[in-house]
Amino acid sequence: MPTTPDVPAASPAGAVLLCRADPDTVAPAARLLRERMELIGAGGEWSALVPAGTPWADGTEPVDRVLTGWAAALAVSAPWPVLALWWDADRSGYSLASGFRRPVSYEWLTNGTPVAQDEAMRTFAARLGLDPVLDMEALERLTRPDAAADARARLRGLLAVLMRAGVTLPDGLAPGLPAGRLCENARALPGARTITWSDGHEDAGTVPEGVRPEVGVETGAAEDVRLEPGAVEDAHAEPAFRAVRAGHLGHRPAPGGHRPPVRALAAVQLTVGLAVGAYGVRCRSGGWIASGALLLAHGVLGLAYDRLRDRG
Repeated sequence: MPTTPDVPAASPAGAVLLCRADPDTVAPAARLLRERMELIGAGGEWSALVPAGTPWADGTEPVDRVLTGWAAALAVSAPWPVLALWWDADRSGYSLASGFRRPVSYEWLTNGTPVAQDEAMRTFAARLGLDPVLDMEALERLTRPDAAADARARLRGLLAVLMRAGVTLPDGLAPGLPAGRLCENARALPGARTITWSDGHEDAGTVPEGVRPEVGVETGAAEDVRLEPGAVEDAHAEPAFRAVRAGHLGHRPAPGGHRPPVRALAAVQLTVGLAVGAYGVRCRSGGWIASGALLLAHGVLGLAYDRLRDRG
């Protein structure tokens, strides 16, 4: 079984990314974060990404900043929200990203003391479509002083509310575990797959179109996947575009027929990616740099695919 890069043994930092989409949809987009992660289902329409934790291993980049950047990058590139749950020695919290809207975040100190505004919780509930009465009442309790609830207990309370929205965090992924332990537990779960960045195109078994297992790696219960050109696009393309990928690659649309604006979308992603990446460089933020790189990669893949169709 392969070894997974881990944070130092003394570090309690860990995180989970919850995506409101099935694993087959999440996998192509997650590959573009260029970070080794474990992907597993987390409820009917939810998936969990468990990062190895290497970006914050040396302590130069805090786990909350990295996770917020990743969540924003995934949410901008896909039509589903991403919830980042994170914790370290001093704090725990979450960051919810949805589209191009500013992420909403909340955090607690180790002893459970809230250090964010209550309005963040209301915005959180609204963006996820939670019940404005029952769910909001439970969320508000997480914003009040409670000597019996530490930061980990606050996250468990948050997950209890999210269960009513369909989230079921698999066994072994409880808040508070270090990143390396989380990855080991996730990899051992049935149906888990390991997400890594690679350019290979080896043949493999039955996996989603555009995603193929990584050859030469023993994975146990996990399944390593590779990204092929067009796979990211398939993850959130229109049905008509998927039909083109399925059986009409390279064929031009009939005169007057519908053609998805792939080139325009790719241009927007390149423009935004450059701006976000530049901001990350100025702020020395690995999370925002990763967000910019993800958008740039989406844009490049989109333009390449559009050019490939034009040559058909």
